[in-house]
Amino acid sequence: QVQLVESGGGLVQAGGSLRLSCAASGTFFSINAMAWFRQAPGKQRELVAAITSGGRTNYADSVKDRFTISRDNAKNTVYLQMNSLKPEDTAVYYCNADFQIRITSRVNYWGQGTQVTVSS
Repeated sequence: QVQLVESGGGLVQAGGSLRLSCAASGTFFSINAMAWFRQAPGKQRELVAAITSGGRTNYADSVKDRFTISRDNAKNTVYLQMNSLKPEDTAVYYCNADFQIRITSRVNYWGQGTQVTVSS
C-alpha cells in the first residue's frame, strides 16, 4: 500500500506565506501526476495546482501568480509554495497523486489533508 503524508499547514496572517509538503511512501514504480486540492466549509473540493511527471504545471485562476507547485522526484515529494495569502485561501488542503504500482496498474491516492487558516 502507498500513502501520502502532508505537512506545513497552519495559521498565518493575510499577506503571509506557507509552504506545504506532501511525501509519498510505499511500494510503487513511479509517480505520475501530482496535485493539490482544497476544500473550504460548505464548498466543493477544487483543484488548486497540478504538476505532471514531465514538470508541466496548471493552476486555478484564483491562485495563479501567488502559488507555485513543484516536485522533488528523488524525495517523492510535492510542494506548494503559497505567497500573498488571503482569507479566502482558508481551507483543508489535500495532496493527490497517481502511482504506477505495477507495469499495467495505476492507483490514485489522497493525503489526509492539512488545515490552512488565513486571518485578516
